[in-house]
Amino acid sequence: MKRSGIDTIAAIATPLGEGGISVIRISGNQAISIAEKAFKGKTPLTGAQTHTAHFGKVFDPQGNVIDEVVVTLFLAPNSYTGENTAEISCHGGVFVTKRILELILNEGARHADPGEFTKRAFLNGKLDLSQAEAVADLIHARSDVAHRTSVQQLDGLLSDRIRRLRSSLIDSIGLLELELDFAEDGLEFVDKKRFRQSVGETIEEIERLLGSFGAGRIYREGVKVVIAGPPNAGKSSLLNALLESDRAIVTDIPGTTRDTIEETVSIEGISFKLVDTAGLRETHDIVEREGVRRMEDEARTSDIVLLVIDASTSAGNTDYAKLEEFVGGMASKAEKQIFVLNKSDLPQKPLSQVLGSILSGQNSRHVEVSARTGSGMDRLQKVLVETAFSGKQRGNEATATVTNLRHFEALRRAKESLVLSLDSLDHKQSSEFVSLDLRNALDCLGEVTGEVTSEEILNNIFSKFCIGK
Repeated sequence: MKRSGIDTIAAIATPLGEGGISVIRISGNQAISIAEKAFKGKTPLTGAQTHTAHFGKVFDPQGNVIDEVVVTLFLAPNSYTGENTAEISCHGGVFVTKRILELILNEGARHADPGEFTKRAFLNGKLDLSQAEAVADLIHARSDVAHRTSVQQLDGLLSDRIRRLRSSLIDSIGLLELELDFAEDGLEFVDKKRFRQSVGETIEEIERLLGSFGAGRIYREGVKVVIAGPPNAGKSSLLNALLESDRAIVTDIPGTTRDTIEETVSIEGISFKLVDTAGLRETHDIVEREGVRRMEDEARTSDIVLLVIDASTSAGNTDYAKLEEFVGGMASKAEKQIFVLNKSDLPQKPLSQVLGSILSGQNSRHVEVSARTGSGMDRLQKVLVETAFSGKQRGNEATATVTNLRHFEALRRAKESLVLSLDSLDHKQSSEFVSLDLRNALDCLGEVTGEVTSEEILNNIFSKFCIGK
């Protein structure tokens, strides 16, 4: 599937700022000759071997030295993009990096679009589409599990599974269509019982992949946790305890937190985005009321809600009335609510007094903690992970996991087409109809790896990449 770009592209491949080094990447048929126009070393770049590094200097058109650099060459097809590639490593600085890129662009290269280097790697057969998407996931990974899952996909674990499924379908389609050529002779080439078994096994495998998406989405995107509750229940203290740092201001004054505060923490290798919010209570303060509204908006889009209660006080005041109203309005998320009974280091009230009728008809999952002393925090972290993965199929290092919504939808449509093929078989329809359904499934599976795709889909995928990758 080799389709090299007709022009040569260049971009800064490292974050722009001050650092040890910066890298300017150039890829295309003219990459080496363009780099050589600005670079002077002991030996010419043109004619040099692949995977070699060359020390020298970059000069501007007036002959002034811009920087001392190292140019690394990767000749086609043995490069990331599959094209001739030169990477200029210069001293890390905004001015010098931009100046060198400007020289390269003036010598005939075009500034790369977002993700264009990886797009060329895909077009030149260096990566399939799911592996290309894994590159972006690897860059954006914020937890150990997200990193491992991205590496698995980049290594081709999902791609290999999809290819095996497609190979099985291609064999079945070939026999069905051969049978059509001899339909007038009444010849049958397909053992219908074995065919049904083969398609059924393919459906089961797709269902396993679909079942991994719930956990896969968590691996890739993390878990959004909203911390809610009445004022002074210890929400900000709980945030600080989970982060093990003083991120939020904590005082005895009700309504200290007015806006949302967001921070990320890794628990058992999973990324949890914690959102501290304004205290739930009736108030005439315009700013605080807006904070409560924002809390309710955040809760509606959350994966888990931590309802923090001061376990040393009794229910019955207006703050708890507001909390009870909030819990009732979140009934659809009852299974994702965790009641955190805070201040366990103080004398405790009976649970019935603390919560009153709040738990009536709701999930009664609760954890006792002390955000001040850290007591119960290990248990809370365990419950957070259990709640996040409740009802979800967790894989292991040898199991392909679907983390991408695009892949999930393609697999879902493939399964639907395979079910239709069996339905056509049950109704004794012509092999032509059965084959059509199988081909639809084949195309859907091909969308995952990019064997079936469109320019619009490619542009949408790679536009989300950073420039230089």
